[in-house]
Amino acid sequence: MQNSPLQIVPMNPVIGAEIHGVDLAKPLGDQTAAAIRQALLDRQVIFFRDQELDPESHLRLGAIFGELEPPHPIFPKIESHPQVAVLENDENRPPETNVWHTDVTWRDKPPLGSVLYGAEIPASGGDTMWASMTAVYDALSPAMKKMLEGLRAVHSIAVFANSGNYEASQNMEKMAEILKLYPPQSHPVIRTHPETGKKALFVNSTFTTHIEGLPRDESDGLLSMLYDKVKTPEFQVRFKWTKGAVAIWDNRATQHYAVADYFPQYRRMHRITINGDVPR
Repeated sequence: MQNSPLQIVPMNPVIGAEIHGVDLAKPLGDQTAAAIRQALLDRQVIFFRDQELDPESHLRLGAIFGELEPPHPIFPKIESHPQVAVLENDENRPPETNVWHTDVTWRDKPPLGSVLYGAEIPASGGDTMWASMTAVYDALSPAMKKMLEGLRAVHSIAVFANSGNYEASQNMEKMAEILKLYPPQSHPVIRTHPETGKKALFVNSTFTTHIEGLPRDESDGLLSMLYDKVKTPEFQVRFKWTKGAVAIWDNRATQHYAVADYFPQYRRMHRITINGDVPR
């Protein structure tokens, strides 16, 4: 069991840290696991280099944060370990997640977070960016914070499906079945983190349809302004992937964007996701 001190190196004042001094393929001691969990709460996304994760060690790592989610309803997966989703891109499967989003907010309990492993990385390109939604909230004016407090917004997978960005969405029959399983959900526009108590903006252009109780033009205008806030570089961290790198992010307090500049090179990522709770 590992209990050696970790080296946690913040990447900027707001979000992100690289962690050194741990082999994630081995079982983690309680002290090490607790330090990694705290680093995630403090930095919102954490990174490790030069790891060798097989599906078993990948799942074991994710489990230190909580119960793991069942297999993803759309993504391909490792047959022997279906909770490990496989995200592959090449000349026949162009990247499609180059949009700012918080994962799966169209469910009643969006994920706590995810553990993403770089199995095969292109020679150039393919960075991922994360934005701190607590920093976005903190930067809002007092008047805007007061106006947003108590508002709720509807999230639906149909927004992404209707955009035509996602290959599987072209199968409308399959998407109709998914919508039966996962109808639109209402979440607070301002979410309070269940562990840190910090407030964060909790709307995203990929899955949010509208703000409840507002006319469509007011909802669209307000959401458009809020969506633009995530594009501010001072709220972001950008990670350059290398083979064997691992990223773990807090889905309750971040958005992310996978830069699609490596087409048609091959890229293979393995992802597991941790169960979350009802946003409040």
